[in-house]
Amino acid sequence: MKIECIRLRQIQMPLVRPFETSFGVTSERPIILAEIMVDGLKGWGECVAGEGPFYSYESVDCDWIVLRKYLVPSLLGKKVLHPSEISSHLSHVKGYPMAKASLEAAIWDVYSQQEDMPLWKLLGGERSKIDCGVSIGIQPSIRRLIEHVDREVSEGYRKVKIKVKPGYDLEPLQAIRHHYPDIQLMCDANASYTSKDFAHLGRLDEFKLTMIEQPLSFDDLLMHARLQRKIDTSICLDESIRNVVDLETALELGSCRIVNIKTGRVGGHSQAIQIHDQCALRDVPVWCGGMLETGIGRAHNIALSTLPNFSLPGDVSASDRYFDRDVISPPVTVNADGQIRAPKGSGIGFEVDEHFIQALTTISEEFN
Repeated sequence: MKIECIRLRQIQMPLVRPFETSFGVTSERPIILAEIMVDGLKGWGECVAGEGPFYSYESVDCDWIVLRKYLVPSLLGKKVLHPSEISSHLSHVKGYPMAKASLEAAIWDVYSQQEDMPLWKLLGGERSKIDCGVSIGIQPSIRRLIEHVDREVSEGYRKVKIKVKPGYDLEPLQAIRHHYPDIQLMCDANASYTSKDFAHLGRLDEFKLTMIEQPLSFDDLLMHARLQRKIDTSICLDESIRNVVDLETALELGSCRIVNIKTGRVGGHSQAIQIHDQCALRDVPVWCGGMLETGIGRAHNIALSTLPNFSLPGDVSASDRYFDRDVISPPVTVNADGQIRAPKGSGIGFEVDEHFIQALTTISEEFN
């Protein structure tokens, strides 16, 4: 494959409703899309960096600069035999896994089209349907929270995750457990607690959670290990696991029992598969987290989630939970059993609505 042309776009996607976490409130999602042309085919990838450096040090503005100035020129004109080679061409740039992942994803899309295979099968997926969960942001009232949970449960979702932070944790979890004593329930703290909160976090054990996700700082595996020894609830790590080395360190220390895999956070499908495989060898279950992606990023998440060790429902939900209109056709839908069917077509398996993307585009640059 010779990489002939790369186009970057920034688009603005308004959300159906604001989404609040411990980082703040998001009402409109700025997103970078990458298009790569190879041998007359076009592949699509999505950079999941947020509007600010809150989830990680990456942001849309920073990644746009890194992509156009350093990463895209490093790929343009290169010949590659397999998408796994992309990381070596970009390794001279330190960090910026979300920016790198967008380019690698587009190459995986092209490669699977060339092989005339669905991307999910090419990645090693084994399931034609994946179990889905939802992530519910911080709500202004318990009543509003329960209304959201009622709606998601009625639509068949198999896991409910709520965002929590100091001052917003015990009451909402208790309310959900009262209404739904048997639902698979978890919470995500996005690193908003500290070691001073160990005793408080221990109180979450009473709610029989599937897991508590990333309670402490992303760079503190030692304190996560100490917390895990003090509580019954399984800790799931998200921001802390940036690569296989981080994973091995976390598992050796006992910092977690479950891992959330996001392709953007770890730098692409190739690294995500390595993390998946290492977790499978150690009997550590994994699941796929979400980053308020458009249908392009969502399609890549669906493909990854078909791998065998994705044994817990991920945050891969229907398009209409976030957007009035998605950038793919058909939009992602969830059946009454809370599952998404993996697409049958080659590549990501969805048609990209380029006219709609053009209407959403605020900045565009082509490299050839």
